[in-house]
Amino acid sequence: MTSSIIEDPRGQMMTDAHYFYQQGWMVGTAGNLSARLADGSFWITASGKSKGKLSLDDFVCIASDGKVKTSAANLQPSAETAIHQLIYRLFPASQTCYHVHSIENNLVSRFVEGDALTLPPLEMLKGLGVCQEHPNCTIEIFANHLQVSRITADIEKRFSITSPQIPALLIRDHGVTVWAASPKTARNYVELIEYIFRYMVAAVRLGMGR
Repeated sequence: MTSSIIEDPRGQMMTDAHYFYQQGWMVGTAGNLSARLADGSFWITASGKSKGKLSLDDFVCIASDGKVKTSAANLQPSAETAIHQLIYRLFPASQTCYHVHSIENNLVSRFVEGDALTLPPLEMLKGLGVCQEHPNCTIEIFANHLQVSRITADIEKRFSITSPQIPALLIRDHGVTVWAASPKTARNYVELIEYIFRYMVAAVRLGMGR
């Protein structure tokens, strides 16, 4: 594991969740956050918890084999734990995975019928690792399913063939997921990608196209 792993990331995730909640990106109990530990296990937000007022006991620790390792008061992990587990397996350098729901990320997921959305060549892309002079960058889109296992299978199938251009993916009518080497970087990625989505929605409203 890399030096970016911190002993207990829950405090930072609580701070980030509260911030996302204030932005309207984690309303109700929506969204989920996770961060890995040195032994390959990871803390993830428990199911059914408001992200605006998380406590240390509102997280579940998942072992590297996917089984619950630690849980206060028999809490259940996020229903989308399998997606986090897959991201960590597909991208071993990632130590944090954040998933938020916003109006804008749901709107842009409907801008195309295909499985990839072209992003505008904004300066913000540099913060996501895209540093070309005239970037032609896309974000992968996946269909939403009631069974999370179907979403997970779709992600694994596509990413096993083609690597994503940026550390993020969209689930149509659902939300955006990012992954990074630390909670700090994951929060930055969420902010950057949501800025790009807001720009895209605003451009359509102003008649500037997509």
